[in-house]
Amino acid sequence: MRSDEVKKGYQRTPHRALFRATGINDNDFDKPFIGVANSFIEIIPGHFFLNKVAEIIKEEIKANGCIPFEFNTIGIDDGIAMGHDGMLYSLPSRELIANSIESVMNAHKLDAMIAIPNCDKIVPGMIMGALRVDVPTIFVSGGPMRKGYTKDGTAIDLSTAFEAVGKHEAGLISDDELKDIECNACPSGGSCSGMFTANSMNTLMEAMGIALPGNGTILALTPERENLYRESARRICEIAKDDQLSKQFKLKNIINAKAIQNAFAVDMAMGGSTNTVLHMLAIAHEADVDFQLRDINSISDQVAHIAKISPSLSTVHMEDVHRAGGVNAVMNEMTKRSNHVLLDNITVGGEMLFEKIANAAIKDSTIIHTINNPYSPVGGLAILFGNLAEQGAVVKSAGITGEKKFSGTAVCYDSQQDAIVGILAGEIKAGDVVVIRYEGPKGGPGMQEMLTPTSLIMGMGLGSSVALITDGRFSGATRGIAIGHVSPEAAEGGLIGLLKNRDHIVIDIDQHMLSADISEDEIQLRRNNFIPIRKKLNSKWLSQYRQLVSNASSGAILNCDF
Repeated sequence: MRSDEVKKGYQRTPHRALFRATGINDNDFDKPFIGVANSFIEIIPGHFFLNKVAEIIKEEIKANGCIPFEFNTIGIDDGIAMGHDGMLYSLPSRELIANSIESVMNAHKLDAMIAIPNCDKIVPGMIMGALRVDVPTIFVSGGPMRKGYTKDGTAIDLSTAFEAVGKHEAGLISDDELKDIECNACPSGGSCSGMFTANSMNTLMEAMGIALPGNGTILALTPERENLYRESARRICEIAKDDQLSKQFKLKNIINAKAIQNAFAVDMAMGGSTNTVLHMLAIAHEADVDFQLRDINSISDQVAHIAKISPSLSTVHMEDVHRAGGVNAVMNEMTKRSNHVLLDNITVGGEMLFEKIANAAIKDSTIIHTINNPYSPVGGLAILFGNLAEQGAVVKSAGITGEKKFSGTAVCYDSQQDAIVGILAGEIKAGDVVVIRYEGPKGGPGMQEMLTPTSLIMGMGLGSSVALITDGRFSGATRGIAIGHVSPEAAEGGLIGLLKNRDHIVIDIDQHMLSADISEDEIQLRRNNFIPIRKKLNSKWLSQYRQLVSNASSGAILNCDF
């Protein structure tokens, strides 16, 4: 066992003395030591109850002959950080989480790990850190929250609350209606109930085979979820106690090139958040898998979009997907179109992927469509290229209202806050392309989410008549032609930084195109006089991050090669 390095032999007498201070005794030193990586934090609805989840998991680990050691990562609630400079810290927190996992697990030589994430950057951060450690690891998230209902019985969620602000601003709803939405949009603990970033990542963990079935869809705070916690704890002990299984189920043996492709394929079928692109590219990098942004379009071409989940013009939520058969049913249906959409691969439960999904069936075809009746013959995400996105940009095509082509005139803002002020002041009209720049990984820094401006645009009734492009990113709650991750970003000299008001921009989602109608001579003229804005920072951490981070086309990973 890896932990023998800190607990066996006379030279480890002081180490064992320290272990004994925590309650470990003679009978425990021959047992596997399991890291229980928790992300309990009281300010996040998906995490405030995870301290109790850890107690359940530790109890089960002890009952199955292993020794648990719980430790914590940080967490940031993107919804609470949204729309102000707190969002600058969200994406950088992914790196702190990955570093903390690597630090604790490797410093103490723990044999295996069970990770308890749920929301936003916490899921990919834990996966990235676990890949660096490369011991057997099972992920079991806190689970999605229930959908909410207004007084008249309409199903709502967090995106409803954000869009309600725009509706209220436009005089479309009253103060009482706004308060009704506020009080009912998030009715319970759990990750926000639609296919936002958290639930997108929690379902993709099933596709990658690093979480047991139901991880993405079983509701939080339910007996069924508790059973999943206990089953995951039993399984990690089964692996950790067997030397052969421990070698077989090292994390990099599971998260390989096949797993990365499977994750993107399921993402396309379920119309997940654009943030998954950012995170899966970073996960692929940690897994030593050569996966390029352009590869996503070739996967999308093979995958039908068969599950449309809120906020993609749908009242369907994660609990509905679970009732309809869950992620396994989605994957099983995907295989009926092509044997090459999903690739057979080992899963942490011990089965190959195709064995795991073989008996899964759609129980409600109004929720999970059959392959013969898809929402779209291609996947729910698209990567765009052109002179405005030489290294790529990302759009959630599943969430577009109206046409997938758009041409219009640029209205440029050098920050999200400036854009919010402009939108509220009525500066945006039908036919405009809102350009929000200097919000990329370097420019922000930290790549803020643009849920507030997109929600205002939707709430004010402009969703199908206005487009938005940014070198920042979007929440999974974003709808409409909202194009993010534009690379190169403005801060590194990308064309998005050279745009001027009234420039003509052309977007064609089906043709994967994002371009500005500006001649090469004019572009060069503008570039000759261009000095990117460099925002003043009062944060040492964000200053460090800005120096190290890459742009979004490679997943906003930190450059460690100097």
